[in-house]
Amino acid sequence: MDHAAPQLALPCICARVRRTARRVSQIYDRHLAPVGLTISQFGILSQIRSVGSPSIGEMAARMVMDPTTLTRSLRPLQQRGLVVLAADSQDRRTRRLALTDAGVAALRQARPGWAAAQDEVRLALGEEASIALVARLDDTLARLSPP
Repeated sequence: MDHAAPQLALPCICARVRRTARRVSQIYDRHLAPVGLTISQFGILSQIRSVGSPSIGEMAARMVMDPTTLTRSLRPLQQRGLVVLAADSQDRRTRRLALTDAGVAALRQARPGWAAAQDEVRLALGEEASIALVARLDDTLARLSPP
């Protein structure tokens, strides 16, 4: 007869991560709203700026997004004239993203809102917990990424 204690079911990790991500996103979105950006849009603009002229595939991989989802997320930024998507001069089959002057300006205007949101979250969590959370999230992503 097996007398081992039944293993308790672990609460859904995904649900907790998603709820927490939504709450954090709400804080950033609130601070970015005055400049008309969401944290997702700010992230896309920031990534384009840091990479230079990434292809859709490169950007999707960097952001851990499906290329189709990224393309949908880019549409409002393109419609506002913040991002352009143009054929690569070396390979016409590849399309590359670039910030327009308006995109650079929007990113510059949004930076104080992003910093305020960052401060709000860090204050709520505490400095030590914030540093530990960032390290744990980076480690988690690395462990869950394909080899």
